[in-house]
Amino acid sequence: MSDIRVASRYAKSLIELANEKQVLEQVNADMQLFTQVVSQNRDFKLLLENPIVKSDKKLSVINAVFKGKVQELTLAFFNLIARKNRESILEAVATSFQDQYRELQGIQTAEVVSAAPLTPALRDELGQKLVAQTGKRIELIERVDPSLIGGFVLRVGDQQIDSSVKNSLRKLRNQFKDNPYINQL
Repeated sequence: MSDIRVASRYAKSLIELANEKQVLEQVNADMQLFTQVVSQNRDFKLLLENPIVKSDKKLSVINAVFKGKVQELTLAFFNLIARKNRESILEAVATSFQDQYRELQGIQTAEVVSAAPLTPALRDELGQKLVAQTGKRIELIERVDPSLIGGFVLRVGDQQIDSSVKNSLRKLRNQFKDNPYINQL
């Protein structure tokens, strides 16, 4: 079975158990912390993926890093994964957990890339319009890309709206390439 499917199943089980024990919010925060630690520490990620390092060593490192910072349920889950020799999928489990948590809570992720940082008023207006359009709570991820020159690119789910000056210039350039006023022989 592929790692993505296995990670999704582990994440689903963890969500159901955390929801049953009424610690879903804390476990979600733990999974965010785990994802953050893995993304910021390349050595930790490589350790988890290394097949040569024994599972008990990996578990001792995980316990040293996260003990006292995460929920007991999360620590027990890490222990279970280590006993099954599946530490390499922990990052995928955390990502899948966060995706399933957002879906369970009715949260839609939207990413906006703009040429300049958004003002608070514009951010609020964009959030309200997205809530009205999707009917879900919006988690807005903002990035700044000066190469857009002006405007923005908005991604919500599998939809993208590109209202950047860079895109407009690209479209204009393509129109000039196909100049209909030049007589073709």
